Formats: sequence, structure tokens, C-alpha cells
Amino acid sequence: MRGIRKTFPGVVALDNVDLTVRAGEIHAIVGENGAGKSTLMKVLSGVYPHGSYDGEIRFEGAPRHFKGIADSEAIGIIIIHQELALVPLLSIAENIFLGNEPQRFGVIDWAEGTRRTRELLAKVGLKESPATLITNLGVGKQQLVEIAKALAKRVRLLILDEPTASLNEHDSQALLDLLLEFRAQGIACILISHKLNEISRVADSITVLRDGSTVQSLDCKADAVSEDQIIRAMVGRELADRYPPRTRLAPGAGETVFEVKDWHVAHPAHADRDVVKGVDLKIKRGEIVGIAGLMGAGRTELAMSVFGRAYGQRIRGEVRKHGEPIDVSTIQKAIGHGIAYVTEDRKSLGLLLEDDIRHNISLANLKAVSSAGVIDGGAEFAAAADYRRKLNIRCASVMQQTVNLSGGNQQKVVLGKWLFSRPELLILDEPTRGIDVGAKFEIYSIMAALADEGKCILMISSEMPELLGMCDRIYVMNEGRFVGEFAAAEASQEKIMRAIVKQGLA
Repeated sequence: MRGIRKTFPGVVALDNVDLTVRAGEIHAIVGENGAGKSTLMKVLSGVYPHGSYDGEIRFEGAPRHFKGIADSEAIGIIIIHQELALVPLLSIAENIFLGNEPQRFGVIDWAEGTRRTRELLAKVGLKESPATLITNLGVGKQQLVEIAKALAKRVRLLILDEPTASLNEHDSQALLDLLLEFRAQGIACILISHKLNEISRVADSITVLRDGSTVQSLDCKADAVSEDQIIRAMVGRELADRYPPRTRLAPGAGETVFEVKDWHVAHPAHADRDVVKGVDLKIKRGEIVGIAGLMGAGRTELAMSVFGRAYGQRIRGEVRKHGEPIDVSTIQKAIGHGIAYVTEDRKSLGLLLEDDIRHNISLANLKAVSSAGVIDGGAEFAAAADYRRKLNIRCASVMQQTVNLSGGNQQKVVLGKWLFSRPELLILDEPTRGIDVGAKFEIYSIMAALADEGKCILMISSEMPELLGMCDRIYVMNEGRFVGEFAAAEASQEKIMRAIVKQGLA
């Protein structure tokens, strides 16, 4: 790609970007949210057709003018977006060949489709039946189905946008190992990721984007490339400390504000299967408490069930506030008792993407901007503008549609919405998923400031360094139970993993 320039009304998204990817290499593209990474890949894959941008694309030596995704896929350029494009209630085989079904005499040949699906699943390490519905697969396996779908189209260049953002450590490593296998087979990969440790492990070369322009290209084979070097190129400054300084709560100190006792939750579709099994949890004033665990351990299920029984059935146990039992049987009641939940899925569950920032921020506390049941537009605008300033939300105006913000700024809007509800307990489920190191530091700083104000924070994260860097205490969860608890001073990644593995072998 040479001299790529892409504009939207009032915004230059890409400005004279160059990108060279060699055959059979893993090429990482990094940059802060809003740097232009996904836009560049949409140009390459034909989402933005030829004529809607300036510059040149050459593939295997020939100039290419894609009118749409079908044109790029026809020559083996396949993109897998961060939001997976699978149909939940169709089978694996139906998804893999959707729009590309094998035919015999004008009729879909599902016997051939099933046979080829088994071959493709074996290549990506999946043992599921081709007839399995996508909705019955975890996120990690769905990601592998997307890759199998790409292989079905005879991929030459595979583009992956944040492929491990929703995966646990084990699934992430399996996916990276698969990319290394593809490299050995001569398939080129473009990897967009904010997880710099993963990039350091697999990338042959790195292109750094900042504010829509190429700022540096790094050859990992020629020279060792450090994470600090990548961060410096991404943000244009040193991040001497990845986590803001704060005074941690001493073990045993502080008043217990929220307490969950003997909490049980059954699966919403299978009443005989408990996904949370007798959990006890305490959070003190000004404390950041983390929950570590593998994907499927029950962390999100626990959080959602406490937040107004938003997940599960046959929920039993007790939630206490300042020692007194409280009713959290509905979301409205949970909010009324000062509980807020920032979901891990901001796009589907956290935001009204097609609505503006102003409406999203006021959504959880309309009473605060209403009089006699009528919303005061001026008060709503003022509240949104206040949180735009406090959280440093980068936008043209609070009247801007939320869908047009970068991932990090969307996350700040979700935070603003729940902070406007004035909570005492803020539950953060994967609060920095899919955002860059600069935006992460801003989120961490907000968390530290809230803890200093005396707020209680419960943080769920699949990134152990994040938990170790931010939390006062860490609970370890496995198979629906807490299997360990560590104070910050004594916690380590090894101890946390040992607690998980020990319980798994028990």
C-alpha cells in the first residue's frame, strides 16, 4: 500500500500511509485507538472501495482496484473483524460456507460441505462436529471457526483485527501458535493487536501508526524490539509507569461496604447446572478488588447476577451493604443501592451506538436531568459535557454519534454513563479490552481517583499484569468457585495460575 489517504467529513483518517507485507510473514500493525489501523485494513480488504480513497494497492506485483470484499476475497485477502461475523443459530458448516456453498447439479451438497468442514476444523485444531451450532461455542472456538472460514476461501493474506481481545490466555496462545503454523505454510498475516507481549512473540515486522500516519516500521528479525520502544512510537512519549501511583489499602484496614454471601447462580438455560457456586466476597471503602480466572470460570456470570439478576436463574444468597441485606433482584433496585456494572461488551450491551454521546451518558440516571418527568435538554447537555471534560473523551462534540468514536473513547462514554449514576460500587468487567496502552493508562487513572474518593471497585480482567498493577486484593475463580485470595503484596502470576491449576486437578 502506497500513499493511502482516506477522509471522512471533517476528518482525515489516513494520511499518506505506506505498508509493505512480505509473503509468509506476520506483520503487526499497532497504534493508539483512532490511529487508523482498522480504517487501513478496510481499505485493503475492499470495505472502502477503490475511488473512496487516494493511493495505490499492489498485491503479488499487480495493482488492485477492489469494488468490494468479494473482489479482495477472490484473490485470497481475507479479513476477520474484532466483532465476529458468524450467525449464532447456524451450524459450523453452514457458517463456513455461507454464500460459498458447495453445489452439485445446482443443489447445495451438504455431504461435501460437512467433509470439507471436518478437514478445515482439523487444520485449526477444533474437534467439534460440523453440525454444532455457533451459539454453543465459546468465543475462542468461534474465532477458530472464522479462521477455518478464511481457509475455505484459500487465503493468501489473513488480516486479524484484535483476534485475542476476547480470549483467555490459553486460547490466545493457541491462536498465536496457529498463526506461526500459517507462516510456515507461506500464508502472510496482518495482526492488529494492543497486546504488545503477543506482538513481540510472533511478529516478523511492525508498522506503527499515529494520528493516521505511518511513524515507524520495525524489522523484528534485524533488531530486538522492546515493548517500551513500541509504546514510545505509538504514543509519542514515554510511559515510565504503566499504572498510576496510588496508596493501596493495608490488609485488614477499612470499612466493609459491600458483601456477597453464599451466592449461587444456575445457568439460564439449564437450571440443574450451577455456574456460580457458593461465592463469598467483601469489598471495603476505597478498595480495588480483582477477580482473576480463565474464560468460563464464572466471573462475568457472578457480576451480572449481582447487578439486578441480569444473568442466570435460581439465584440464591445475600448481598449486604454496610452490614444490612439489600434487594438487588432487578437492575433498577441494584442501581438504587449504588451498584453500577460496566459490561465487557460495550458495543452490544453498554452503548446505544447510533445515538449521541449526550444521550448515552444520561441513560442510567435520567432523573438527574429531568423535571416532572420531562428531560431538560440543557441539563443533559451540561452533564455530558462535564464527563467529556473529566474523562477526556476525544470527540467533536457530545452531539457526535457514539459509533464514530474509537474503542477507547467508547469505553470512556460507558464509564461516564455509570459514573453519572453516582455509584458506591463500580463493577468493571474487562474495562480495558481492545484499547491501547495510552487509553488504558487513562482508564487506570480514573479508577485510582475513584478509589481515592472512597468508591468500591470490583475489577474483572483476563490480563494478570493489569490485576497485579491495580488491585488491593485479588480473588481467584475457577469453575464457579473462589479458589484463592491474595493481598497485592503477596500476589503473583505464578501463584494465581497455581491456584487455578491446583483446583482444576482436585
